[in-house]
Amino acid sequence: MKLFYDTLLSHRSIRKYKKRPVPDRILNKILSAGTRASSSGNMQPYSIIVTTDEKLKEELLPAHFNQSMVTEAPVLLTFCADFHRMRMWLEQNDAPENFDNFMSFMIGSIDATLASQNVALAAEAEGLGICFMGTTLASNKEISRILKLPKHVVPVVGFSLGYPDEMPELRDRLNLEAIVHKDIYQDYSREEITKIYKEKEEEGMKRYKSNPDLKEMIQKTGVNNLAQVYTKVKYTKESHIKYSEDVFSCLEKQGFLN
Repeated sequence: MKLFYDTLLSHRSIRKYKKRPVPDRILNKILSAGTRASSSGNMQPYSIIVTTDEKLKEELLPAHFNQSMVTEAPVLLTFCADFHRMRMWLEQNDAPENFDNFMSFMIGSIDATLASQNVALAAEAEGLGICFMGTTLASNKEISRILKLPKHVVPVVGFSLGYPDEMPELRDRLNLEAIVHKDIYQDYSREEITKIYKEKEEEGMKRYKSNPDLKEMIQKTGVNNLAQVYTKVKYTKESHIKYSEDVFSCLEKQGFLN
């Protein structure tokens, strides 16, 4: 029990990896752990793309916003909502070929995400490091093209995988009082919001100012607190509107908006 919690509570995002391949035995072991995740109706409407080919990782690099770990990590894992496989099975058994709508995409997305977290925990238990990449969803249309995904398959979440070549400090997390609500949603006062985000604000700005590149970004953009970093630099309204449009375009192309 202690080992499980040690793994769970020591998670950190790893962006630098040793030039050491992940043995197939270990890779298959952690992928098998992914298949034991909870699944809606036990349909398992997801697929996992394992990318180790160097040329393919180079092609994926721009879609992942040129993050160096994409090409430096020995393995990239892409978890996809996938009703293509099940629809083929339905057709072969003279059953209605359903699951071509937004609700089906959401079911597949949840199942893919659950599987990804199982794989991530199993990987860390094996001494591997991972870094989830939000770019998988943001660039899912381009990633679908590169990975040659058929209709009714959409990338949802992905991460780099390999043996860590760094050990960054644990990042701050909001405490339970900020996240857990008893019986019904308990709304927050302004004072509670200030208290909840006080440590995150302090630690976040400390981290940004200690990194030369991040510090330069703050100085150039003129932001002066973490809330502004999130909304004026990292996750602007304009960027999220664009990504939303891109995701819906991908869902339409891949047949999930019928």
